[in-house]
Amino acid sequence: MSSYFSDLAQQYIDGEWRPGSGSWDVIDFNPYDDEKLASITVATVDEVDQAYRAAERAQKAWADTNPYARRSVFERVLRLVEDREQEIADLIIAELGGTRVKAGFELHLAKEFLRESVHLALRPEGRILPSPGEGKENRVYRVPVGVVGVISPFNFPFLLSLKSVAPALALGNGVVLKPHQNTPIAGGTLIARLFEEAGLPAGLLNVVVTDIAEIGDAFIEHPVPKVISFTGSDQVGRHVATVCAANFKRSVLELGGNSALVVLDDADLDYAVDAAVFSRFVHQGQVCMAANRVLVDRSVADEFTEKFVAKVRTLKVGDPSDPETVIGPVINSAQANAVSGVVEQALAEGATALVHGGTTNNLVEPSVLTSVPADSPLLQQEVFGPVVFLVPFDGEEEAVRIVNDTPYGLSGAVHTGNIERGVSFAKRVDTGMFHVNDGTVHDEPIVPFGGEKHSGVGRLNGETTLEAFTTVKWISVQHGRSGFPF
Repeated sequence: MSSYFSDLAQQYIDGEWRPGSGSWDVIDFNPYDDEKLASITVATVDEVDQAYRAAERAQKAWADTNPYARRSVFERVLRLVEDREQEIADLIIAELGGTRVKAGFELHLAKEFLRESVHLALRPEGRILPSPGEGKENRVYRVPVGVVGVISPFNFPFLLSLKSVAPALALGNGVVLKPHQNTPIAGGTLIARLFEEAGLPAGLLNVVVTDIAEIGDAFIEHPVPKVISFTGSDQVGRHVATVCAANFKRSVLELGGNSALVVLDDADLDYAVDAAVFSRFVHQGQVCMAANRVLVDRSVADEFTEKFVAKVRTLKVGDPSDPETVIGPVINSAQANAVSGVVEQALAEGATALVHGGTTNNLVEPSVLTSVPADSPLLQQEVFGPVVFLVPFDGEEEAVRIVNDTPYGLSGAVHTGNIERGVSFAKRVDTGMFHVNDGTVHDEPIVPFGGEKHSGVGRLNGETTLEAFTTVKWISVQHGRSGFPF
């Protein structure tokens, strides 16, 4: 695994591995033990331009390539991932502090999305539409947008880079990828190496490791990309959307969440506890779909809370490479401090800590808080860490109101003994996704993924990926002669 960090600590531009020419380095640390994994000199504005120009040059021939030939690249990438699964899992554990369970979960989904990309190359279809004009034929072609810029986050870097990069390439586009500076290998240069070894033509996929401190808005302002696919916080997403709109670009925004898992009075409580604990604490709670809030009908709140707290107390915190560890480190010290600050703020507002976890370096132990004031801003925001708010409610009407009382609308779940009651509840919640009798954290290759409100704009996966990374072109053919008024 160490060879990944030494070999891939470079920029990948126009098929060449080379150092950046910036004046400072991105240092890649293991968040568990602070070991220095790699040092990468940042890419400059000029190198971002070189990457986009390379993608633009390579894209035309790629779009004209037979889609059956294009898809063979993705078949080879999938085989490479399967062959190196253990190495990639070790990298995920080291670079972002993912546990072994989390690494396996991410790799499973990544392989599913690669399998879908194999088929996606053959999915674009044209249409012939009727015309009121005599002898006219209207052809509607679905074509690649050209070049796509992808900005990926640190929490599921391998998966969330691939789920934009692979479909965009499969549909005939060129791509420039900017991974998060905390995960430049798993979210960036590793993906470049896999596609390079799979035979993707040089220039089509470029990876620039850099930061806005170096390049400002150059990545999203550049004239070449027609679509920017961004996954990250709503604050940054708002800026990305604004710059894209000012530059006549389309943006696909997968942003934050403040999801709720709701336990109705007829729920299977033991099962609901398992779903809630997973939904909040998977990958230390650093998941946009995580259940920040667990809402429980007051009639079953005491029993649920007792079981929930007991299970949370069993979660092992520590070295993510240990198979027994459930909660590893958060990504960096700033995140650890922010999460600890949330707990302290809640307690200052009058909340009660049923479990009050401590913080050691980047290891943040779980906290379970109740009696948070209903008007607390903490209940409105996304908390990216192992802290959960238990909120009682009286009846479904109040539950729906509380669930919707947030600027976000990404995911959520409801537990009930009556499936149709759950579906009816889900329909009343303002989210892009909602799950009945399951957890809040789900992603599948052919189901539209995305949020409402501050949780994003647009969708990815399946047919919606076609909409994201292609456009339509109308070509009319006049078989006879048109009549003109002058």
